[in-house]
Amino acid sequence: MLESTPLLAIRGLSKNFPGVKALSEVDFFLKAGEVHSLMGENGAGKSTLIKALTGVYERDTGTVEFEGQLIHPHSPHEAQKLGISTVYQEVNLVPTLSVAENIYIGRHPSEAGRIDWKKIKAGANAALARLDLELDVTQQLSSFSIAVQQMVAIARALDFQSKVLILDEPTSSLDNNEVARLFNVIRKLKKQGLGIIFVSHFLDQIYEITDSITILRNGQLVGEYQTANLPRMELVAKMMGKELTEFGEINANNNLSTEEKIKPRRTLMQVLGLTKKGTIKPFDLEIKEGEVLGFAGLLGSGRTETARLLFGVDKKDQGQILIDEHQSSLNSPRRAITKGFGFCPEDRKTSGIIDDLTVRENIILALQAKQGWFRPISRKKQEEIADYYIKALNIATPNANQKIKNLSGGNQQKAIIARWLASNPRFLILDEPTRGIDVGAKAEIQKLILSLSKEGMSILFISSELSEVVRCCQRVVVWRDRVKITELSDNQISEKQIMQTIAEGI
Repeated sequence: MLESTPLLAIRGLSKNFPGVKALSEVDFFLKAGEVHSLMGENGAGKSTLIKALTGVYERDTGTVEFEGQLIHPHSPHEAQKLGISTVYQEVNLVPTLSVAENIYIGRHPSEAGRIDWKKIKAGANAALARLDLELDVTQQLSSFSIAVQQMVAIARALDFQSKVLILDEPTSSLDNNEVARLFNVIRKLKKQGLGIIFVSHFLDQIYEITDSITILRNGQLVGEYQTANLPRMELVAKMMGKELTEFGEINANNNLSTEEKIKPRRTLMQVLGLTKKGTIKPFDLEIKEGEVLGFAGLLGSGRTETARLLFGVDKKDQGQILIDEHQSSLNSPRRAITKGFGFCPEDRKTSGIIDDLTVRENIILALQAKQGWFRPISRKKQEEIADYYIKALNIATPNANQKIKNLSGGNQQKAIIARWLASNPRFLILDEPTRGIDVGAKAEIQKLILSLSKEGMSILFISSELSEVVRCCQRVVVWRDRVKITELSDNQISEKQIMQTIAEGI
């Protein structure tokens, strides 16, 4: 470290949204010449902290000191002028403009009322040289790789004379060589005295590039640690809200016995060498009829990415999928639905419910899509289907024609599950089906999962709650850094074993 006093000091920062306490009295300290990781699972408060720091959100309480002075930026532009710049995962530049124009967008130097293109080109070359990058700055930005575009975004941020650089998931779309190139740039900037906040879910990268780690959970500060002194197993436990002493070899009180879990039948689907560049490394997978297969791993580990590939939301680059021993092309959700697949997505608000439609209309959507929009389901039939599942899943609603946005989170989730059950799927993907709902609704959904399994439905169950994975699944695939690490089955399945595998690999 270049100095011991903080370059940036956040104290007691809180931020509330309607019904949600996103941050509660959080402290964060960044030194000059330090790479500091901000870590936490989904909903931990990482993005909120960054946005409150950079003026996207108005903070409710707390102070921010930058170079010993209190600051209160009200926009990212104000923060940038102060010397705090953010480079997001999705490069926030204009692909149809040149590299030079992107570096100087909104602040073109001019002479006698005319843009000074010579000065722009020279300045852009100088900005890139700081990163040891040589490009033809007159070329359109879109002609370069995502990795190079990210470097251009960093060069633009540094051209504002930034002293704090926030990198939000900068490696999510990069291959190994591109990551190595970025890390060389980060090390160079660190030597120049910049403070760098590095947000990533890749454990190997965190331990390679960072000096310190601050962990958030549910909007609260868990603690700040020196990376070299924090064992991986302990990091994973703290992110998940566990203490290492909580784990025995087998979670006997929560785990169903092998006899209680229905024995899987024949193979429904085989996945061979499936991959998507920048999203998931090649993997094989087998899913059996009547099986609850669990996916475990930290956020960004590859769980949701794999589910999206299996349902055709994202297109694979390589690999085969066999259904009933026949090769199948699952290149769209519509195709997956015709094969008897269903998908309850992780974010029910943006990818699940259509909030201005009624409960009835939300429930019949998948069945209507399966049989085709030119064969509409009659209103009477819609009401019969909706009423049946409202009763079967105990969905708390005055009636089927209530708008779904007026239901609680747990009841919205049950309505989404009802949507897919109405289509009579063979294979149901449930991505975080119990997140953000009350304990009673969680228990009902877990009971439903086991019931559907006994009836022969294959279920892919993704959850950040390891106790749920242990309780419901006959087999568990563990993911880390978008690589399938291993599979656990029977008495291998315990919270401790899953966490050890996430932290240390095989």
